[in-house]
Amino acid sequence: MAARVRLARLAGAYTVCRLDPSSPIPGWADGEGFSSISRSDDELSIVCRAERVPAGVRQDGGWACYKFIGPFAFDETGIVSAVIGPLSAAGIGIFVVSTFDGDHMLIKQRDVERAEPVLAAAGHALV
Repeated sequence: MAARVRLARLAGAYTVCRLDPSSPIPGWADGEGFSSISRSDDELSIVCRAERVPAGVRQDGGWACYKFIGPFAFDETGIVSAVIGPLSAAGIGIFVVSTFDGDHMLIKQRDVERAEPVLAAAGHALV
């Protein structure tokens, strides 16, 4: 049986940004709401509230952010797949960011009205 997850939609609109891999972490990346900063050899990726991102930054906006209500143990399996599987089957794209205690999922705001009934039908609770 697939995991049933409680999800909370966070306030505000979110944006996913891409900076050069050698860029310093900008001050606007941190603030109210969820934020995530990831660096790889190829990029510096920042997820944060849209209103903080300055013009001229390469970005993909218009995301709603959902928090998986946890915490979840590191060895607990199937949590993310139970949520994204039904969304994928419905043709709804997602962007997932994991933290120490849990996960956050971004869904395009234009897809929220379709996504939430899909999540409910899969047994997940929106709180």
